[in-house]
Amino acid sequence: MAGPVVRSSNLQFFLDRADQARAEAEAATLDHVRERFRRSEAAWYALAEKAQRGVDLRLEDEQRKAAGAASNSDEDSED
Repeated sequence: MAGPVVRSSNLQFFLDRADQARAEAEAATLDHVRERFRRSEAAWYALAEKAQRGVDLRLEDEQRKAAGAASNSDEDSED
């Protein structure tokens, strides 16, 4: 396996942390603290986007494999 497996629970975790960072940024009274939370929010969203791409690629791969298996099954039944 080339990289770590990202589950949808990880995706939800990343989104939850981004939401938390956004709420903390909105509540922050100091500019530098607010900016730190905004950067954190952006980083969590970037991780969530990467996780979502992984989920999407896995689903596409499963669909491709299922279509290939169905095609092979059809070819076997024709013989």
